Amino acid sequence: MPSVGSIINYVVIGLFVSYLIHVSLVMFHLFNPEQCVPTSGKGSSTCITPYIGRNPKLQLSLYTSVKMRKDLIEKDLSLVAQYKNFTIDEEFDRSVNITLPKKTRNNGTLFVHVFVHPRGKSPFHSSLSSYQSAPLTKYAPPRMEEYNLLSDSSNENSSSEVPVTHWKNKVVISVLQDQLSMHRHGVPQEIWQYVRLTQQGEYLPILFINNLVHKSKQLKPINASTVEMPLHILYSPISIGWLRLYSTLEQSVKMLHDLGFGEKDTEEVMSLFTDSGLYLLALTVIVSMFHLLFDFLAFKNDISYWRQRNTMAGLSTRTVVWRGLSQIVIFLYLLDRDTSLLVLVPAGIGTVIEVWKVKKAFKVHLSFTGLKPRISFGTTTDSERATEEIDSQAMRYLSYVLYPLCLAGAVYSLLYVPHKSWYSWVIQSLVNGVYAFGFLFMLPQLFVNYKLKSVAHLPWRAFMYKAFNTFIDDMFAFIITMPTAHRLACFRDDIVFVLYLYQRWLYPVDKSRVNEYGMSFDKEDSAGTEKINDAKEHAE
Repeated sequence: MPSVGSIINYVVIGLFVSYLIHVSLVMFHLFNPEQCVPTSGKGSSTCITPYIGRNPKLQLSLYTSVKMRKDLIEKDLSLVAQYKNFTIDEEFDRSVNITLPKKTRNNGTLFVHVFVHPRGKSPFHSSLSSYQSAPLTKYAPPRMEEYNLLSDSSNENSSSEVPVTHWKNKVVISVLQDQLSMHRHGVPQEIWQYVRLTQQGEYLPILFINNLVHKSKQLKPINASTVEMPLHILYSPISIGWLRLYSTLEQSVKMLHDLGFGEKDTEEVMSLFTDSGLYLLALTVIVSMFHLLFDFLAFKNDISYWRQRNTMAGLSTRTVVWRGLSQIVIFLYLLDRDTSLLVLVPAGIGTVIEVWKVKKAFKVHLSFTGLKPRISFGTTTDSERATEEIDSQAMRYLSYVLYPLCLAGAVYSLLYVPHKSWYSWVIQSLVNGVYAFGFLFMLPQLFVNYKLKSVAHLPWRAFMYKAFNTFIDDMFAFIITMPTAHRLACFRDDIVFVLYLYQRWLYPVDKSRVNEYGMSFDKEDSAGTEKINDAKEHAE
């Protein structure tokens, strides 16, 4: 009869496969909507066809104004650019300089108004004009600038939290290029807000301004002395699938902001869609889902194992403590670097788990005498002390190289690398040491295996979950924005996993030896303890 843990695994994997199939079907229908087929004699009443099917001569016009669409009048608009030979299928990009009105310079706003209309005719008096508007400015707190802590010590960072007007350096415009015939009462809900009909029952060119491409780090502050700002105009046609996807994402971003998510978090997620092609997007979505699956299974197996653990034989207590401390430092570092929640949340969960492991490693028991807490510790066995001595020997050799490198790195960072504050430098130096120590603290188990000339039956299920997620992290290291040190840490784990596999091949499997978790295939671990003691005596 399968265990409860196995049943949970089967249920989770089944739900994962079902969800993967569901997402695939949703994406297929998103990019391949049902088209309207006119019935005999009733086509004009049931279907709407594209106006661009007539191949009209069109013009693209851009204006700016300090006013929004609701109170828009022609005299308030300033012409920015006109493209009289505009065709929907041809991409282009242009750069223009925008003269900022006084109201915008004084912490005001500015909007761009885009028209696609018949060539040579005014966009304001034509019933065949498509129109959209978008803000060119955004209120945001000034970014905290970095400076050299020694040479620029007088330049204290005093960035205000009061939002000021920032400039968006580009506007991305698209027109739907697919000539779809749609049901009059079945227009996809994602795009109905962009659809305008002519008297002949045709829909005008569907104009879309992509607001997902703007990132906070690209915004430029505007002050009273700023007279002009550059604007990059990018145009490209868009398919029905991408239009529906972007429209859905814009609504999702608004919902996330309403729920309290910050700009940084949503920007990192949106960049996966706006900066990727269709195939890379599909790969990212699928790999992300596998990453979540392996994260869940790894956390589940890790917690399940440690809940049952009663001995530290085969695993150094020093290593467990270090992992707990290093996870705390890494979490604070990621928090200081404004890292995406995609990276921050798993790091926070991992931190809680590692701290809990420290409690288990020291066999800490908390009890209360009335309101007074009482902490007690368990005893250490001979096999646990033997393992500690071998681990101590391994770390002693490694520390000869590690400490000088970490100290040199901290001094170099202080002298040549700008930081936001002294706190930022301390966290940066600590995390560099943590990443280096973190790599080296993966090595003592390899050293123990080398001393014993054997690799016991490791918990391969948990091991493979870790390995799969490490290789997935390698891919995400190029996709998701994260600090360089954290990106390098994703690749360091690959080296250790390869070395484990090499030792697995090099040494025969001795199932009586205590593994890295203090477990063996034999009910009695006397054989494993004997080998540990023999290795320790040989090393001495």
